[in-house]
Amino acid sequence: MKNKYIISFVATTLALSGCTKLDENLNGQVSSGSLGSNDVPGLITASYTAMRGPYQAPWNWSALQEVTSDEVIVPTRAGDWDDNGAWRALHLHKWAADDARISDVFRDLNSISYVSTDVLAFNPTPAQAAVARFIRSFSEFSVLDGWGQVPYRDPGEGVTKPSRVRNAADEIAYLINELTAIIPLLPDGPASQANKNAARTLLMKIYLNKGAFLNRATPTFDPADMAKVISLANEIATGGYTLTPNYFDNFAPTNNIISKENIFTSQNLANITGSDLDGMWKCTLHYNQNPNGYNGFSTLSNFYNKFEASDTRRGGTYAGQTNVSGIRVGFLVGQQVDQNGVALKDRKGNPLAFTPEVSIIERDPNHLEVAGIRVIKYPIDYANTGSKKPDNDWVYYRYADVLLMKAEAMLRTSQTAQALTIVNLIRTTRGASAFTSLTLDNLLDERGRELYWESFRRQDLIRFGKFLTAWQEKPVSEAKYLVFPIPDNQLGNPNLIQNPGY
Repeated sequence: MKNKYIISFVATTLALSGCTKLDENLNGQVSSGSLGSNDVPGLITASYTAMRGPYQAPWNWSALQEVTSDEVIVPTRAGDWDDNGAWRALHLHKWAADDARISDVFRDLNSISYVSTDVLAFNPTPAQAAVARFIRSFSEFSVLDGWGQVPYRDPGEGVTKPSRVRNAADEIAYLINELTAIIPLLPDGPASQANKNAARTLLMKIYLNKGAFLNRATPTFDPADMAKVISLANEIATGGYTLTPNYFDNFAPTNNIISKENIFTSQNLANITGSDLDGMWKCTLHYNQNPNGYNGFSTLSNFYNKFEASDTRRGGTYAGQTNVSGIRVGFLVGQQVDQNGVALKDRKGNPLAFTPEVSIIERDPNHLEVAGIRVIKYPIDYANTGSKKPDNDWVYYRYADVLLMKAEAMLRTSQTAQALTIVNLIRTTRGASAFTSLTLDNLLDERGRELYWESFRRQDLIRFGKFLTAWQEKPVSEAKYLVFPIPDNQLGNPNLIQNPGY
């Protein structure tokens, strides 16, 4: 996860090798000459491939969205997962302007933008250009979300001058115009490619978060923006999506076939692509489980306790996984067993029983290996554990998220009864009891239950005004942490201005 790749590879090499990271000395600045290819399909493939590094797996963009939230903690377990305090800094909101992970993600997200912009310099068809523009918009939205200002270049522009930078207001206006223009040019599907409903979902997120991006300390919600969210959701609803009966099928090795709600995914082909998606189970499983994990990421008991016992999103047995290893999907708490029901032990010979109790620093040698509830969101692809390239497609957008965004926009514009109906559709499908009323607080909780570990939690907490509050193992944090710092190594660009407080 820390490997760095060199941008001088041609686009086809990028596509075939699965390389996703760009040499950090370039600081995310790429010109049309850097790829040196007029193979537009190859350049588009390279753009998709570039998305894997920052987005796919728990280490990068996901870490910035989840470890900074009330959903994920990476406790230091004696010497394990110390990493000079880097994981603790994320959860405690104590990161600095020279944080290496924040710097790497900023660089890699901007690299996606520049690689996809590069496509436009080689006379693509209108449909090909629309795909490149969508990928660029997708990455720029993440940069806007994280840093509040977005570097950009025009197609064919060289790197002798610093990239220009849009502020939040200008970037929002740009993204709205860009997505509105390309939606008619995009295909209807499949989910593994840029498509109309993926662009509509991204546009929904822009309108929903607009007031938060412009004023993170006190988000506002313009009724006209909320109406756009609702209208876009209604357009997406005509696409034939339904809530998948088995929640975890959305993330399974065959999710491209069995999911009925995935709108936009990254296609992974067994033993060919998908490197690092296995990190989604390796990051959390114990060393003595199958597959053996890194014994790091956990969730917090207060978050776990938001789920009713009947809620199927909490997890259970899963065919093709539990019968192979004993590992369940969802939340792993209590004694862990193998496929024959035999109790597992930790490395000291103690029962491998994951506990709800977890501290940011674990010191008790008899507890540190089992502290924290573990999470398996993506069912394990046992056929491809050796290659580290599982068949699960990475999920960017799902229909359930569209429904919850629509419900939120309705709730924020006093259409509470309609919003409640939508939320209860999701809850009853997942085996949870219906709400009798809907508030912003229980809607935020419902987004957590439905979308946990899907890289949305920080964004949601900011929009709902909860990101700076105290939660387990985190005190109240300062307002500067509502945005990430511009990395120190990027400030040679005079158009980037360090965010306040850093």
